[in-house]
Amino acid sequence: MPDAKVALARPGEIRLEALPPLSLYVHMPWCVRKCPYCDFNSHEQKGDLPEDAYCAALVADLEHALPWVWGRRVHSIFFGGGTPSLFSARSIDRLLSDIRSRIPVPADTEVTLEANPGTFEAQKFRDFRAAGVNRLSIGIQSFNDAHLKALGRIHGADEARRAIEIAQKNFDNINLDLMYGLPAQTIAQALDDIGEGIRWGTAHLSAYQLTLEPNTVFYSHPPKLPAHDAAAEMQERVEELLAAAGFGHYETSAFAQPGRRSRHNLNYWQFGDYLGLGAGAHGKISFPDRIERHARAKQPREYMAMAPQGRSIVEHRVVGRADLPFEFMLNALRLVDGVPVALFRERTGLEIAAIEPALARAEALGLLERDWRAMRPSAKGQRFLNELLELFLP
Repeated sequence: MPDAKVALARPGEIRLEALPPLSLYVHMPWCVRKCPYCDFNSHEQKGDLPEDAYCAALVADLEHALPWVWGRRVHSIFFGGGTPSLFSARSIDRLLSDIRSRIPVPADTEVTLEANPGTFEAQKFRDFRAAGVNRLSIGIQSFNDAHLKALGRIHGADEARRAIEIAQKNFDNINLDLMYGLPAQTIAQALDDIGEGIRWGTAHLSAYQLTLEPNTVFYSHPPKLPAHDAAAEMQERVEELLAAAGFGHYETSAFAQPGRRSRHNLNYWQFGDYLGLGAGAHGKISFPDRIERHARAKQPREYMAMAPQGRSIVEHRVVGRADLPFEFMLNALRLVDGVPVALFRERTGLEIAAIEPALARAEALGLLERDWRAMRPSAKGQRFLNELLELFLP
């Protein structure tokens, strides 16, 4: 079923000639222990997980949201968290079945599940694959026990390696999440982690620099991190090492072998649509004459009570014309290769002239490169991404 075409908007509103691809994000908010650097909506598991009640709330939430997405198919599904692998394969199987019975999901849809090494069991992950999950994203972070302890992770290096072994027996599309710039980490240690990640032969690696985010333990009680120059050198050396191993650097922190880029994340960065279900999930949905953003209730107990009543959304706004350029560029400029110029009009309903002064300024500062086909951050723009993005603020 093709994506729905849309009608003309009323005068003074934006007009989208076609709706963008639609993804589905499903948030599973529980984890064994909250990591001190984590600013995601995650909650430590206390007692048994309310799997059945939470899954029922997700399905009810989807049913109430269906009128927004009639006639559209899902291009990717992502189970994020929290730690989705805490859930049983039975629950994931049920959820995917319930999703498929309510909205078109093509057979080749990318279905990703985030997993942490402390939750790996061989049979469970065989069952995840049988349920329809075809991509795993494993939160390794480091292969160094001291650094894992400093990060508050519940697994050790040997558990991380065992998790990858189990994953590779059942999945051929695997991402490893790794971090650098860790407390007391040297450049050599950072490169050792990336080197081991490469040797496992997975199709995708995410390499993030640790940052201190508000509302985290690390922000309130900051550890001693590598100096700025050392962290910058880590980033450069990490990118060089991955490039030499055949990984294409396609987004700020994402590296993939040819043909193995994350479809779900690409849809975010290309300003596609995504329906967010679950506690604290955010969504972006386009209509013929407007683009809306939504956020669900953050507390799992509150979400489970509100979703069956169709009241899970606690924030809802239409993105104003003045805000659309920044919101588009905030995503698009994370892509190393940038985006086609025509995509700006296609996804925002605005003419490229709306951002011409900012584009010209960015180009003059050496932060952006463009021609009649595409616009992309320069090497300098990739290093100073915040400065580049500020040029597009309303």
